Amino acid sequence: MNKKKLLTLSLAASLALSATAVSANTAPTQETTEKVHINKETKMPDMIYGKLTTPSNKSAKEIVFTYLEENEELYKFGKKELSNFKIVSQEKDDLGFTKLKMQQMFKGVPVFGSVINAHVDQDGVLNSVSGNLTPELYNKQSLKKGATLKADVALEKAKADLNKKIGSTPELESEVTPELVVYFQDGNANYAYSAEFEFLYPEPGNYQYFVDAKTGEILDSYNQIHEAKPSTGGQGITGSDSTGTGKGVLGDTKTFNTLTNSSGSYLVDRTRGNGIFTYDAKNRTRTPGTLWLDSDNVYNAAYDGAAVDAHAYAGQTYDYFKDVHNRNSYDGNGADLVSTVHYGRDYNNAFWSGSQMVYGDGDGNTFVPLSGALDVIAHELTHAVTDTTADLIYQNESGAINESMSDIFGTLVEFHFNNNPDWQVGEDIYTPNIAGDALRSMQDPTLSGDPDHYSKRYTGTGDYGGVHINSGISNKAAYLLANGGTHYGVSVNGIGNDKAGAIYYRTLTQYLTPNSNYSHFRVSTIQAATDLYGASSAEVASVKAAFTAVGVN
Repeated sequence: MNKKKLLTLSLAASLALSATAVSANTAPTQETTEKVHINKETKMPDMIYGKLTTPSNKSAKEIVFTYLEENEELYKFGKKELSNFKIVSQEKDDLGFTKLKMQQMFKGVPVFGSVINAHVDQDGVLNSVSGNLTPELYNKQSLKKGATLKADVALEKAKADLNKKIGSTPELESEVTPELVVYFQDGNANYAYSAEFEFLYPEPGNYQYFVDAKTGEILDSYNQIHEAKPSTGGQGITGSDSTGTGKGVLGDTKTFNTLTNSSGSYLVDRTRGNGIFTYDAKNRTRTPGTLWLDSDNVYNAAYDGAAVDAHAYAGQTYDYFKDVHNRNSYDGNGADLVSTVHYGRDYNNAFWSGSQMVYGDGDGNTFVPLSGALDVIAHELTHAVTDTTADLIYQNESGAINESMSDIFGTLVEFHFNNNPDWQVGEDIYTPNIAGDALRSMQDPTLSGDPDHYSKRYTGTGDYGGVHINSGISNKAAYLLANGGTHYGVSVNGIGNDKAGAIYYRTLTQYLTPNSNYSHFRVSTIQAATDLYGASSAEVASVKAAFTAVGVN
């Protein structure tokens, strides 16, 4: 997302016409190199990488801000806007890079989805700037004057629209606080109030609303039920840590951590992060429900199965991210994992509500209890990881990448624990009377009607722009990267699950940003592989081939 003033305006203009990476060198006295990737859709840079600056003892913040100042023409923003960038976080990763996550601001107001990640190495050299910025906001007449509508009025308009959409008034899980943002869509920029409504009754929802801060018009809304916000701890149960046993949904016996006191044994695991807590909704639609309590620490009743799996598989998902990627729970800070089973009656779904996991029992025909599949639980908890890292917007291509990341890590967790692993999603709990099928196949997405090539992507408005449908494109790429194969005449050498997982995890946590599309996904994954294995490595070659095989160039 940056470029140098030393690059002439004519070079910037030529870059804007390019759809592929362009190399450029700065003044010959500097040992710097730059490659600029231009996003095909926005015609703006979404990745600049290489040795972007010379070694420096300055702070990472100074290095990045100086670089952005020298590249204002490329990004089409003024110096006044540049000074308003807000540092969201600064942290050092496992490779020694200092990562700055920065939010674009306009006159002190955040620009929704406009986030960049910058990486400075141990020598004080800026190596990359990744993400999409919104250009030329200072020229937008719609932003010359600020908001005129009060936040509470905007909130009531959003509530009225939501009530009409779902047919009744939802019972909100938490108070909604509107936030003033700049909302950019289809070339139009507006001050808008952003509001998020999380509810489970009368139906599950986590709706994101944008209300014009001048007219009160609903600019956009979508259900982001798979996204997550950190939940709060403090369950308050005391007792001794112990180990329970029980039978899962499919009849297999598991051991798992519990907490015992004079009342009995609770499905509480205090050994992982801030804890894992499993509740019983008792076929109602209120959450979290009742903390699961057993008399003898042996959970073998048929009704126990859904809770046994939810509790044990949440622990395994935690262990995968902690042991393999050194991530302490989904937020990296040990957030507690809360699950509710037996939600509703014959409810054919499982989801992350925005603060916890919720599992239906299924109707016995389409699904059995959905907590019975490790890949489903890992899929949903990966949405929480995504929300606390890349925060991919749950619409269109960014939403499809969001879904695909969950499928990828759901599958990798299943392989990691050798839990009857395959490249299908949800096969263990889907259509129990039909053998061999699944919700989705990553090996062959077309089995469930999803595209396996970018040229076949869905471009309609259903499924929030195809968030589940178009996930098949990158699911196929992930399968090829791990296993190898030839697709659409392109041969890919497989690199195995472990290396593929390391690359995708770094891509998700270091380079993807809220508005990432498939073009940015490709270049981000290449950069992640480059960090891990080197620019000339076989792993980087395989990443490039995998994306090319599914038509993402």
